[in-house]
Amino acid sequence: MNSKLKIATGLISFGLLATLIYKLTVIPGGMLLSGLFLGGMVISLILVGGLILTWLTKVVSKRLPFWTIYFTITAIAFAVFHYQLYSPTLTIVVPENYIGQVSLVKSNVKENILTIDSNGIGYLNEWTFNKLYSKPIVVDENGKDLTEQSVGFNPSTFFGLGTSASAEKNGEIKSLSFEIVPKDKIGEKQYYYTDLTKLVDKGKLK
Repeated sequence: MNSKLKIATGLISFGLLATLIYKLTVIPGGMLLSGLFLGGMVISLILVGGLILTWLTKVVSKRLPFWTIYFTITAIAFAVFHYQLYSPTLTIVVPENYIGQVSLVKSNVKENILTIDSNGIGYLNEWTFNKLYSKPIVVDENGKDLTEQSVGFNPSTFFGLGTSASAEKNGEIKSLSFEIVPKDKIGEKQYYYTDLTKLVDKGKLK
C-alpha cells in the first residue's frame, strides 16, 4: 500500500513539475530575466523547502514513508504555483477591417467587455487584468480570424502594460495592449498609439 501511494504521489508531483516547466517557457519574465529563470528559482525553493518540511514531519511522525510525504508536499506546492501562473485565453472581437492598437483597460466591470469599440478599447475586470498574459484569439465581428495579424509588445511578452494619466480614479488608466497590423506587416510592430485619456469610458475605470 505504501509503495503504491509513493508511486502515485510521485507521478502526480513529476507531472505537475513537467507542466509547470512548460508553462514557464511562455510566461513573461521581469527585471531582464526570463519567466523560466524566475519560475525555476521558485521551483528550486519548493524542492528544497519540501525536503525541509518532510524532515520536520518525519521528526513528529515516523509512520509515513519519507518520499510519500515529500511527493505530497511538492505536489501541493506545484498545484498552488500552477494556480498563481494561470492566465485565461480571451477571445477578442474587433470591428471589421480594424487596424491599430487594441487596449484592454482595467475597469470596474464584473464581466469583461471583449467586443472592442471603434477606438480599439475593451474593458477587463481586476482579476482578469492581473492574471492575463496569454496571447488571445482575435476575430472580427464577422468571425474572421485575425490572430495571425496580432502583434505583441515583444517576443517574450505579448501584452504591453501601460499607464496613462487621468483626472479621475486616482489619476491613472491602466491597460494591456497589442496591435493588429495589415497582412503585409504580419509580425512587425507598428507602434500605433491610442490616447486613452480622451477615449476611454471614465465611468468604467477601476
